[in-house]
Amino acid sequence: MTDAWVSLFSGGKDSAWALYRALESGRDVQRLVTVHPSDDSYMYHIPATSLATLAADSIGIELVDVEPDDLAAESAVDSGQQGDAELEPLEAALETLDAELPGGVAGVTAGAVESEYQTSRIRAMCDRLDAELFAPLWQEDPRALADAMLAAGFEIRIIQVAAYGLDESWLGRTLDETALDELTTLNEEYGVHILGEGGEFETLVTDGPHMDRPIRLSYDTEWEGDRGGVRIEDAWLGDGE
Repeated sequence: MTDAWVSLFSGGKDSAWALYRALESGRDVQRLVTVHPSDDSYMYHIPATSLATLAADSIGIELVDVEPDDLAAESAVDSGQQGDAELEPLEAALETLDAELPGGVAGVTAGAVESEYQTSRIRAMCDRLDAELFAPLWQEDPRALADAMLAAGFEIRIIQVAAYGLDESWLGRTLDETALDELTTLNEEYGVHILGEGGEFETLVTDGPHMDRPIRLSYDTEWEGDRGGVRIEDAWLGDGE
């Protein structure tokens, strides 16, 4: 019996990279867990989490959906309490998996890069579950991480932007070397995080070495003066290459 791992998974690049690195290192990831947060979440990636189902089908790992406790989060009086409240349904889902999986949950993967707010809560949750935390992006150089994702064969789409210097032309754009060079310049000029860690942009991984089939999209864009996102009209798995 191997140790069972659970991957916190939104479909975005950071959680997908943590999952990929876990699989590459031989960790036996037996479940993906996706939280579908409200629009003002402090803890979770928000856009297009519904597409995690397609990604899970392509990856070949069973997905567990978690709905947030909106009432608990809304009743919080500060950001710390809201983060704690948002974590509760995720922890409950992991406790259920710990009881269901043979041998329990040995470890959890997370795609945190620099957010102590998120990481400290996830680490404390893992401690309570007596589970190891695998966070391979934590405190790593953002550009080096982005380059590694592209070198591994990740296909990354930008699906939401909210930062000075990022206009509507970025919506739906593939994150490639040219885009990374532009983001590096924007980082130097305006402080835009190269990986969008501060909410500057959000992504969706549409293909990668951990996926058998790519995600294909039909979408339109919505722009509101200084921010916007893609409105996905249809999504499906394409043919494997």
